[in-house]
Amino acid sequence: MAEKSKKFRLRIVTPAKTAVDKNVDMVIMQTVDGQIGVLSGHEPLTTVLGIGTLRYYDDEKIERVALLGGFTEIGQTEVVVLADIAEHPDEIDAERARRAEERARKRLKDKAEGLDYLRAELALRKSLVRQEIMAGPLTSEKK
Repeated sequence: MAEKSKKFRLRIVTPAKTAVDKNVDMVIMQTVDGQIGVLSGHEPLTTVLGIGTLRYYDDEKIERVALLGGFTEIGQTEVVVLADIAEHPDEIDAERARRAEERARKRLKDKAEGLDYLRAELALRKSLVRQEIMAGPLTSEKK
């Protein structure tokens, strides 16, 4: 019989709320250097988060959270994510995200004088992450 995986604590905190505080089996998140997967007993690490989807595995469920910047501190028994913004799928307005994507793409295409390209690209990436997280089941999906 397969041994049940060891759980560890995941806390995702923003300036406005605690988005997640629970014991999980695994976390996969986007850092500025690429994706990282974390299991219980991971070597300690502090890293800067990128804009992307954090997935955490809890028994047979996969839950998703859109993270829009911040950093994480990984320990052997706890992962703490201090995020600028963390949104669950049911907190995202899909239509608003779609309109934000359209505005950002138009700005980048038009190349208006004085355009802050970095800001427009950042707005585009945020809108795409929000839409990506909306594409799947709202609460969870089976492994």
